[in-house]
Amino acid sequence: MRLKLLLLALSVLLWMPTISAVEQIVVEALFSDKAMVRVDGERRLLKRNKPSPEGLILISADSKEAVIELDGERRTYPLGSHVSTSFSKPEQVSAKIWRDESGSYTTVGTINGRTVNFLVDTGASAVAMYRRDAKRLGIQYRLEGNPIYVNTANGRAPAYEVTLDKVQVGDIVLRQVRGFVIESTGSGRILLGMSFLNRVKMEDQGSVLMLHRKF
Repeated sequence: MRLKLLLLALSVLLWMPTISAVEQIVVEALFSDKAMVRVDGERRLLKRNKPSPEGLILISADSKEAVIELDGERRTYPLGSHVSTSFSKPEQVSAKIWRDESGSYTTVGTINGRTVNFLVDTGASAVAMYRRDAKRLGIQYRLEGNPIYVNTANGRAPAYEVTLDKVQVGDIVLRQVRGFVIESTGSGRILLGMSFLNRVKMEDQGSVLMLHRKF
C-alpha cells in the first residue's frame, strides 16, 4: 500500500508544471482571450487557461486588460503595464529594461497615459518621435511647441520642441519631460532620450538596464 502511494506521489510530481520565480510581467499586446507579454525579458503569447513555462495562466483578456493568475494569485494587467509579482513594497521606484535580440534596450511605456514602444538612446538629448507618433498621442506640437532643427541619421531636420506632461517606464513616472517631434514621415520606436534618463539612475547589468527614480 505504501509503495502504491509513493508511486502515485512521484507520478503527480512528474506531471506538475515547473514554475520559476517571476519578477516582472510586461503586457505588450492584448487580444480576445490572448495576451502578448514579456516575462522577465522572455516574450510569451498567453492563451486562455493554458499555462506558460513560468506558470502564468491567462484567465481572460480583451483589448484593454488581462487577468493573469500566478501561484494562485490573480491580478489585472492593463495594456502597457509593468507589474512586479512581489507584493512587498519596493525599497525604491525602479524599472527593468531588457536587451532585445538586436542588442538594444527596448521597452513598453506610456506618454501622457498612452502606450508607446521605447528605444533607449543616450545619444538623444530628449524623448524624440516622428509626427505620426505625435498625432497618435494627441500632442499639439505645432500649436504648443517651439520650432527648432535637430540632427538625425539623415542629417538636420525641422522639428518642434514640446513638453510632455507625463512619461512612464515601469514604475517610474516623470512629469514635464522635454521632447522633440521631428517633422517628417519617418517611423520607428520613440527614443527614450536624456531628458528622461538624466532624471533617473542607470545601472547597466549586461542583459538588463536598471533604472531607479531619483528622490
